Amino acid sequence: MGEFELLELIRQRLPPPGPQVRVGSGDDAAITVPGGATATSVDALVEGVHFKREWSSLRQIGHKALAVALSDLAAMGAEPGEAYVVLGVPADLDEEGCLELLDGIALLAKETGTTLAGGDVTRAAALSLAITVVGHAKRPEDLVTRSGARPGDALLVTGGLGGAAAGLLLLEGPDSLRSSHVAHRDTSDDRIQLIARLLEPVPRLEAGRALAAAGARAMIDLSDGLGGDAGHVARASGVGLRIDAAALPLAAGVTDVAKATGRDPYELATSGGEDYELLAALPAEQLATATAAVAKRGDAGLTQIGEVVAGEGVEIRLPGGGLLAPRGFDQLS
Repeated sequence: MGEFELLELIRQRLPPPGPQVRVGSGDDAAITVPGGATATSVDALVEGVHFKREWSSLRQIGHKALAVALSDLAAMGAEPGEAYVVLGVPADLDEEGCLELLDGIALLAKETGTTLAGGDVTRAAALSLAITVVGHAKRPEDLVTRSGARPGDALLVTGGLGGAAAGLLLLEGPDSLRSSHVAHRDTSDDRIQLIARLLEPVPRLEAGRALAAAGARAMIDLSDGLGGDAGHVARASGVGLRIDAAALPLAAGVTDVAKATGRDPYELATSGGEDYELLAALPAEQLATATAAVAKRGDAGLTQIGEVVAGEGVEIRLPGGGLLAPRGFDQLS
């Protein structure tokens, strides 16, 4: 398998380009004609750090690589546009494996309306993917940052929390399901669904756009855990966030996994990371509008978990009056 032969096979499998792309993969650079404002983000996944091949199919790894990048666009309320993929190929990954990985990327790109506009392939010591995504909005002010939360705003999350952390516990446990490379999202088994939250996350693009249109003042995607990511919003906005742990929407099965492993379900929900749900602050009077808008999009539910207050930091209040330390995942610690 040569580099150029592989690149040509990849191009043949790409979905058609979107309307903003004039020249896509195959030239020295892509040419796009965006209108309005753009949001750009870069994410990297490295084998042994972000995934293990014995736990994930190559198709799942490709899906996750694009999904976590698109989740950043969801947090901005952006419309997905283009993606650029750099694939690091280890010596034990053959042409068939590279194309299976690409199929995972291409399927999610098609589902989300994302154009795979270019990238590169290189030899690497371990399987790695670096993906740059570009999203679009009509005006810069239509994009939502972390820095706009104000005292009195309602604090909301999409979907359910703790699922990815519980899925990881299942994969690491004595009754591991790691050999189950099944269609995770097409089963009613809570355990498989929890593993799917880790291996096949869903970027909340529809919910992000609905929240932005409903007046969200600040948003972030929950990649490193609610406790840590809420801290980013608090610091950027110069406010305090008060979270009611009893109000947290735990993903189905999280409480059972926590009980079986001797863990606190609230800890899994606030510090486990990789849920890729959205945390948003918006005016309290817009809560009903936002809830209806997200429900109409069918992307995820919306739950109020607290409020924005004057001050600083994040306070997570437990049932009974105690406090839970707002921790998150740090890749370098």
